[in-house]
Amino acid sequence: MGLTYVTDRISNLDKTGTAYETQFLVDTGAIHCMAPREHLLAAGIQPEGKRAYELANGESVEYEVGFARVSFLGDEVVSVVAFGPSGSEPLLGVVALESAGVVVDPVTKNLKRLPAMPLKRSNHD
Repeated sequence: MGLTYVTDRISNLDKTGTAYETQFLVDTGAIHCMAPREHLLAAGIQPEGKRAYELANGESVEYEVGFARVSFLGDEVVSVVAFGPSGSEPLLGVVALESAGVVVDPVTKNLKRLPAMPLKRSNHD
């Protein structure tokens, strides 16, 4: 099973300062994006609170979170970003992916843009 990476650029909401740009691991098991705390602070992104997360190994941790502009594949969305520990691998979470209308092809592991984003009520409402 291969891993999927994409170049992301994370900046503060005002687009001031120097954005953080690097390869992010596309993690469809992660709800939010995560990047090392020092890079988010350097990009001018400020913590707005804390959230509890469950890691892949089942461990529960609490990280500060903030709001950021996340740019990838020619699109830009605003998403919650977790302030990860120093040296942590940057993650692109499913909320940012879906907000940009991007999915991971389960066969090729490549990212692909949906032809249209769903904007309809489900039959369960």
